[in-house]
Amino acid sequence: MRLGVLCAFFSGAADEFGCSFVLREGETENMMASLEAAIYPVVANFNNYLSSYVLVVLLVAVGLWYSIKTRFVQIRCFKEGMGRVFGNLSLKGGRQESGMSSFQALATAIAAQVGTGNIVGASGAILTGGPGAIFWMWVIAFFGMATIYAEATLAQKTRVIRDGHIYGGPVYYITTAFRGGFGRFLAVFFAVSAVLALGFMGNLVQTNAIGSTFETAFGIPSWIMGVILVVICGFIFLGGEQRLAAVCEKLVPMMAGVFLVGGVIVLIARITYLPATFGMIFKYAFQPQAIIGGAFGAALKSAISQGAKRGLFSNEAGMGSTPHAHAQANVAHPHEQGVVAMAGVFIDTFVVLTLNALVIISTLYTADGPLHSCGAAAAQTTINKANLAQTAFGTVFGSSVGAIFVALCLFFFAFSTILSWNLFGKVNAVWLFGEKNAMKSTRVYMLIALVFIFLGTVMSNDLVWELTDAFNYLMVIPNVIALFALTKMVTGSLREAEKK
Repeated sequence: MRLGVLCAFFSGAADEFGCSFVLREGETENMMASLEAAIYPVVANFNNYLSSYVLVVLLVAVGLWYSIKTRFVQIRCFKEGMGRVFGNLSLKGGRQESGMSSFQALATAIAAQVGTGNIVGASGAILTGGPGAIFWMWVIAFFGMATIYAEATLAQKTRVIRDGHIYGGPVYYITTAFRGGFGRFLAVFFAVSAVLALGFMGNLVQTNAIGSTFETAFGIPSWIMGVILVVICGFIFLGGEQRLAAVCEKLVPMMAGVFLVGGVIVLIARITYLPATFGMIFKYAFQPQAIIGGAFGAALKSAISQGAKRGLFSNEAGMGSTPHAHAQANVAHPHEQGVVAMAGVFIDTFVVLTLNALVIISTLYTADGPLHSCGAAAAQTTINKANLAQTAFGTVFGSSVGAIFVALCLFFFAFSTILSWNLFGKVNAVWLFGEKNAMKSTRVYMLIALVFIFLGTVMSNDLVWELTDAFNYLMVIPNVIALFALTKMVTGSLREAEKK
């Protein structure tokens, strides 16, 4: 049905004007299937190379670099960051003259971070890389806290304010790090990748997950969810940053709270299996071949790369997406938003993602689970990453209630991510086409984004993930280069804050 519904609709409309479509429903779907089959292996091989080598090296290197240069700011200033988040927690930050309150900016960033990466992404990492992939997600996140501190600090220090609007993000600190043609090239490279990854391809992943889980839980055709999402998102997009901030500051705490309560209930029911669950995470992090199969080296590479790329997609540290939100924060000093940003990574990975992983492993991979001692290849033929979490929660809640619970949580997770990513992509679209043409470029960008929001509900799940991964990876490269180049700006800001 899906694409055929559109084909039939436009075919009928064309007949009214004396036109006709050559391709009918079956032919159109066959053509799309052939195109996807041809594109998928190319994109998958490209991603595999980047995630197995380039991505792991860059993310670990920049995280380790900033951990050392800031004397492990993620440990020293962890309490300060959590205090700034929860000490001033408010679901009514109020309308700002420009930009957002610090918590609104964090909520917008977390809305981007806590998305399908926490449910579908973590599920995919476990299916492909085994339970040990979660350990490597933790490693990436720990160093990523230092990385995101640098990103948020730089976003604050290099942002610009014009006509009451705040513009900030990697393109602004990239062009600060490198003047002239090279800086312009890196910034354009990042901006184009960001528009495609966040504004367009990212929407495909989020709505694809919503469509598939709602179809499983409620039997609602995924294309109908696409139409509903287009209407709701269009309304919020039209309200600009202020409406988006107002939605995120209320939606994010509530959606995270509901998911955490559901996860804790499952873990209490499976409490006797928790020691074995943690044991598998650590065991299969260093002995992945025992569950993935194959040679030790290949299995270890798979576990680490899955943890790295899904960790990136989850907390986004080093990717350059969340600095767009942190640039909007109205704070007294860049350091303040830097430590708040670190709290965002901690909440995303060490709380929400870890809870979901523990639920999956404790219900499906332990002694009485359907995937116990099941190799990665066999596991993927048994359960796919889109409904792995639904199956896990269903073992305690019952299959129908589990499917409904995850579908509703995923809807709000993915929906909030769409909102935030739209803002991030828009900032780069405006930069590409000039701030003087902001109104025109924003309107065109918004219309294209809405088209992609719908298309995500009718496309292949695997191809959607691979395309999104590809553009996410490309964002990392220029962003990390600029982070290395601006080390003195970050460490200088940190020393300045510590003297006060």
